[in-house]
Amino acid sequence: MRVLITGGAGFIGSHLADVHIDRGDEVTVLDDFSTGQAANIEHLETHPRFRLIVGSVLNRSLLGEAMAGCDRIYHLAAAVGVKYIIDHPLHSLRVNILGTETVLDLANERKIPVYIASTSEVYGKTEKIPFSEGDDRVLGSTRVSRWGYANTKATDEFLSLAYYREKGLPVIIGRFFNTVGPRQSGRYGMVIPRFVKAALLGHPLTVFGTGEQTRCFLDVEDAVRFVLALFDSGNAFGDVFNIGSTERISILDLAYKVKEMTGSSSEIEFVPYEKAYEQGFEDMLHRVPDMTKFENAVGLKPKYSLEEILGRVIEYYRR
Repeated sequence: MRVLITGGAGFIGSHLADVHIDRGDEVTVLDDFSTGQAANIEHLETHPRFRLIVGSVLNRSLLGEAMAGCDRIYHLAAAVGVKYIIDHPLHSLRVNILGTETVLDLANERKIPVYIASTSEVYGKTEKIPFSEGDDRVLGSTRVSRWGYANTKATDEFLSLAYYREKGLPVIIGRFFNTVGPRQSGRYGMVIPRFVKAALLGHPLTVFGTGEQTRCFLDVEDAVRFVLALFDSGNAFGDVFNIGSTERISILDLAYKVKEMTGSSSEIEFVPYEKAYEQGFEDMLHRVPDMTKFENAVGLKPKYSLEEILGRVIEYYRR
């Protein structure tokens, strides 16, 4: 099989590339390194079945070249991370909407099946938990940047489903929930690598808000396994699936857990959201996926517990 991974030098994309190389497939990665890192794929660059194209999904001709001869596309290229979205709002909107539309349009010309990476952010600040794929969305003001990101990914979903219904393009949409693991950077606000790195260096662990907000973390290996299972099942096209775990922890308890597992003497500091991000920043108190639909479709559950996930990240940063 020949696969294209847009954003393949990113955290999830690089792990996806590894799995396809291990399966004997040919992998093309398209990445502009705006948030991806060369270190994530440097071990693949000399592999005979790996090809890297440096460029943006906004470059239609380059994207068409990358798609040539492909059997499957994973569209992961996007502006990601709350901090990055707030610092680069215009770029984020353009890449997430125009980039996705270009991927879908070119894929449709060739009728190449596409996986579209979406996010739990599309649920907004609804207080209903767990989040089910058909739930209503509750979003905040247009003056708050993070809801712009949520809307771009929702627009990506609308575009994808329109291409499926009107053009017959095989599309699968997966909403990632707090995916973590080796290679993830804390540069753009991702909490586990940020906590682990701080704990190992003896720096304060910064908790935004009260720390009472809860999250469910999924190991990147499980996330890749879930995405592959949806594609390989053959019955997931034209639909939306949560990609996550239901094991839940508060951010404050997570900070204490990281301290315990690293043996760190770091202090825990509380920082208001407005100081960390922007005035008027809003966060969702709880983010828990309903995995019933996914489990019914492919029969899989996460392999890694939260403790095992933290152990893997700590080992990675220690190395």
